[in-house]
Amino acid sequence: MADFLLLGTVELRGADGAVVDLGPAKQRTVLAALLVDAGRWVAVETLIDRVWGQELPAQVRTSLYAHIARIRRMLADTHAPLGTGTDDAGAGPQLRRGPGGYLLDVPSGRVDVHRFRQLVDQARGAQCTDAERVVMLREALGLWRGEPLAGLAGGWVQRTRYSWQQQRIEAVLAWADAKFRVGNHAEVIGTLTALVAEHPLVEPLTVALMRALQAARRSPEALACYTVLQKQLAEELGTDPGAEAQQVHQAILRGESAPPTAGGTRPPAEAGPGRAVPAQLPLETRGFTGRTEELTRLDGILAAAAERPAPVVISAVSGTAGVGKTALAVHWAHQVADRFPDGHLYVNLRGFGPSRTAMPPDQAVRGFLDALGVPPHRVPVDLQARVGLYRSLLAGRQVLVVLDNARDADQVRPLLPGSPSCLAIVTSRNGLTGLVAAEGAHPIALDLLSPAEAHDLLAHRLGEHRVAAEPDAVQEIITHCARLPLALAIVAARAATNPGFPLSAVAEELRDSHGSLDAFIGDDLTTDVRTVFSWSYHAQSAPAARLFHLLGLHSGPDISAPAAAALAGLPLRETRGLLVELTRAHLLTEYLPGRYTRHDLLRVYAAERVLTEETPQERDRAIERLLTWYLHTADAAYPLFTPDRPRVPLDPLPASCHPLAFSAYDQALDWCESERPNLVAAVRQAVSAGRPGIAWQLPAALWGFFYLRSHLQDWLDTTRTGLDAARDVHDRMGEAWGLMDVACALTQLHRYDEAIDHFRQAMVLCRELGNTVGRCQALSNLGDVYRRIGRPEKAVEYCRRALAVNRRLDYALREGNILVNLGDAYEQLGRFDEAIGVLEQALTVLRRIGDRWVEGIALDILGTAHHRLQRHDDAVGYFHQALDTHADIGNRSGEAHTLGNLGDVYLAAGDPDAARTNWQQALAILEKVDHPDAEEIRERLRRLEEHPPPPGTRSDPAADLEQQGEHRTKNTYYGVRGRSRRHGR
Repeated sequence: MADFLLLGTVELRGADGAVVDLGPAKQRTVLAALLVDAGRWVAVETLIDRVWGQELPAQVRTSLYAHIARIRRMLADTHAPLGTGTDDAGAGPQLRRGPGGYLLDVPSGRVDVHRFRQLVDQARGAQCTDAERVVMLREALGLWRGEPLAGLAGGWVQRTRYSWQQQRIEAVLAWADAKFRVGNHAEVIGTLTALVAEHPLVEPLTVALMRALQAARRSPEALACYTVLQKQLAEELGTDPGAEAQQVHQAILRGESAPPTAGGTRPPAEAGPGRAVPAQLPLETRGFTGRTEELTRLDGILAAAAERPAPVVISAVSGTAGVGKTALAVHWAHQVADRFPDGHLYVNLRGFGPSRTAMPPDQAVRGFLDALGVPPHRVPVDLQARVGLYRSLLAGRQVLVVLDNARDADQVRPLLPGSPSCLAIVTSRNGLTGLVAAEGAHPIALDLLSPAEAHDLLAHRLGEHRVAAEPDAVQEIITHCARLPLALAIVAARAATNPGFPLSAVAEELRDSHGSLDAFIGDDLTTDVRTVFSWSYHAQSAPAARLFHLLGLHSGPDISAPAAAALAGLPLRETRGLLVELTRAHLLTEYLPGRYTRHDLLRVYAAERVLTEETPQERDRAIERLLTWYLHTADAAYPLFTPDRPRVPLDPLPASCHPLAFSAYDQALDWCESERPNLVAAVRQAVSAGRPGIAWQLPAALWGFFYLRSHLQDWLDTTRTGLDAARDVHDRMGEAWGLMDVACALTQLHRYDEAIDHFRQAMVLCRELGNTVGRCQALSNLGDVYRRIGRPEKAVEYCRRALAVNRRLDYALREGNILVNLGDAYEQLGRFDEAIGVLEQALTVLRRIGDRWVEGIALDILGTAHHRLQRHDDAVGYFHQALDTHADIGNRSGEAHTLGNLGDVYLAAGDPDAARTNWQQALAILEKVDHPDAEEIRERLRRLEEHPPPPGTRSDPAADLEQQGEHRTKNTYYGVRGRSRRHGR
């Protein structure tokens, strides 16, 4: 007997047969929800849906975790070996937590319902004899101890209980057929009699009992069973017994034997009078193309169902409006139609449409009953009676059911057939996670077409030659249509009706209407993109619809849940729920955990809706909330990158703004990297929204991040935008910050003349503003630029002036940086002893204030100084210290620069292989961030390959000094050089 028992009351039994206390009903439901997927991961959301359904307590996750913890302790306390008959009988079950949710690691044979299914599957095997089949099915049925999941309640429990009961009925029928064929029909009468009393409207049970009674020479009782069935069907469902029951009844009346079904399965009844074969599939979409992966998955689901019969197979196809869900479902249904000889049912459930009123399930069932030939006067009034009749008519038949455009799982459930010989395919704009969790539906999420599929669609609609003649126009059409099938079909229809128009004219029309959906207006409501989107939009709750259209104000490519909360002015928890609602409706896509996006046409639709739904004042407030949140969150990350730099001056944090807080450097860096496209877009939006302060403050707060990750073009673009915004409103302080930031970005891009000009402007402006710290910073950075362009004597002059100003300020945070710049200039002049002395002095200051960033730079320059003195071992030691420091703070460009220098040392020391390895590592880093210094490293590698030095050859000291001086002049991969300007704001 299995150790975990679900086919009755939920129990856990030890090896000695003792029953373990599993706690209250909710805890037993949690355990059952895990056991039905024993050995597989169950998502937290799925567990919550199974245990609580729609009635969620305030702290549902807390409650779930408490139950999980108690179950884990209970399992750990069960020390006795569990179960018998397995190779690892002494191993205890483990409840594991992982990214996929929870997994109850227990062999399936130790869970009675899984053992039941295993035995039934084995009995279905073609190699199994009837005698063996009887034994296996008897063992399987012996696992049932009463009503499954007894004592538990809830929607999932009820649905699961019903599904398992249907499986039991199928197993009993297979067992009865096998017993009949081995000539032992009398034993099945008692079991069948009890089941018929329990399920009086399940015709196959009554038919099997009639056969058994006749074989036992109890024909009057068999005829009485038919009479009872006929009366109950008439009273409860308003219909007559099916063809199979009638045939057995007539055979008994004639005194003929009613032969059992072959192979333990029930073949579909022949079509005949009163046995209609529906053929309701709509016309296929012309020119259907692509979707190879999805069609293959559907084929695989059907093939698996044929090889291993199970409860009714359901495929749930979901996706955004206009993505082609119906086209896919209908196309595939036509492909496999011949596998369902008993008919094909189709209904448009109008879950999303112009009426905004979904079709009630009882109306849909009524339509199916009409298609199945049930006379109108025989159709029951009650929904449950209709469903019962519908499923009775499909029992044992092979019917394909297509449920199109469903609103939600509740609308679908009454329409699902109950027979494993049927298959249902459901399409919906919602994710139908309830069907996946409770009914085991196979989810297929339909995405936009690939570029190749979009091209093929246009070729099918317009002809290969026309599409091939204008490839650029075709590509532009695909881009403007966002690869959405509906939009492509509308544009293709317009082009097809004007065959003389060049496709470039169609593309131009789309280009001219960019930012509007006017170009995608079809001939009727179902082919108008704006209207089709509106059906999904209006189906959402009012708060979710508001969030959706407010997202039309967001200028970035995606959005996080906290940013969405800031935009909407809502608590994060409430916002997460609304995002889930929009995601399930495929109005958003959660492409990464907690990050949401949508295709361009939905973005345009949201932007249109927000102009209609919100006042200008509310739109302005929403944008300000979002920009303020971005700014203050960037400011929270700022000191982790630049702990020694003064904070950017900001207005006080609004009470309604809740920026993120960062406790670790990596956490802040990851946030900036994830949000980089949105932050860049936010700077531009701040200008258009009339927020010039945010326009220069945001890039200033991102200084350290842009530098660390070498996002040089983003750095320059955003700082220039901020500088222009500050100048437009005569913000002198913002202009000074902007000038300095632009100059630093230009320095990293090796645009030194422009950098010098901006630093000089900043120095003059700081003098006018009385900003001595800023003036000191400009002096130091000018020294850095002059060092870079090969004028170290000028660099020394500026660094000394900066050091003197700084010491008058008694500003220790700035001093270490200036000393490093000065030491670097001395090193370039060949004044190595002075350079090493100044750099060691700088290290003392930097380590005292904890400035790891500039410490790494100082160590690198010390390594270079020792290299030029031919002290290779000392140089390697300093470079490795620098690499460790760079790695600690994530300074990737610093790592690349030091790796390049380390390669130089190894080459000079006669180890070209080590030089090559370090240069290759440096190149990989620089190429990843598209750094301008990558070409110099490539050149070093090319020279090494073209002119490899003889083994053990050391470079000439004089040539080495000359070469190193050239490298120091032309190529500085990072440095104090850029980094220096960050001190002393």
